[in-house]
Amino acid sequence: VWHTIMGRSILRRDEATIGRVFADAGYSTAMFGKWHLGDNFPSRPEDMGFQHVVRHGGGGVGQLPDVWGNDYFDDTYWVNGERKKFEGYCTDIWFSEALDFIGAQRGEAGPFLAYVSTNAPHGPYRVADKYEKPYAGNVEVPNAAFYGMITNLDENVGRMLGKLDEWGLDENSILIFMTDNGTAAGYSVPQRGGGTARGFNAGMRGTKGSEYEGGHRVPFFVRWPAGGVTAGRDIPTLTAHIDVLPTLMEYCGIKSRPEGAPLMHGRSLVPLISADAQS
Repeated sequence: VWHTIMGRSILRRDEATIGRVFADAGYSTAMFGKWHLGDNFPSRPEDMGFQHVVRHGGGGVGQLPDVWGNDYFDDTYWVNGERKKFEGYCTDIWFSEALDFIGAQRGEAGPFLAYVSTNAPHGPYRVADKYEKPYAGNVEVPNAAFYGMITNLDENVGRMLGKLDEWGLDENSILIFMTDNGTAAGYSVPQRGGGTARGFNAGMRGTKGSEYEGGHRVPFFVRWPAGGVTAGRDIPTLTAHIDVLPTLMEYCGIKSRPEGAPLMHGRSLVPLISADAQS
């Protein structure tokens, strides 16, 4: 795979997605937001094990495969393959729809998997004024709207955490927060001949699209109080996105991949995450 455009972002039909693995294990599965692995059968999320889907097209809201006229506000998205008009900001919609799904799983509904993949922060950088204004005019901020989109995302993550607590689901739910690449617009790289870097990049070289650490090193936070996974530990070992599915399978006692699926890459991170892990 050498790109995320030009036909190189289409998932193979036999791939063992997290949706297929958990659906086969009896979980209710859903995804919200950005798919970017194929907009046509048989590579859509609803073809790949996700039983409930609310998503935009392509790799970002407003891109060519998306619904014409979408601009982050009051857009039309696909709900289980059918177009539906929504009111509100895209990130707010993904979380609201996810919370509706999670809320319906309470009680005797059984286990569930909710994959919330926000398109924001992503260009074009558009967000409500109330999120952008706190950063406007700050000489240390290279893109106020980008930072505002992150603030809106933070607010929605807090909203989800509050609901999980209210519904009594916070202790025995595995919650993962991660991103997919280094910053795209939160850091200004110094130019040759002078100039001062603005923003924050943790001292790393490069941003989104770069092969350097600043382009691909990302946060990965996991929380599961009932399973002994709580705050207070940093793990420096190199891991990758391909390790997430084997990890969740081990935590949830899922033994096998879907029949006919190719071998999965990656390794379970459970030994690293366990409190007594040494390396």
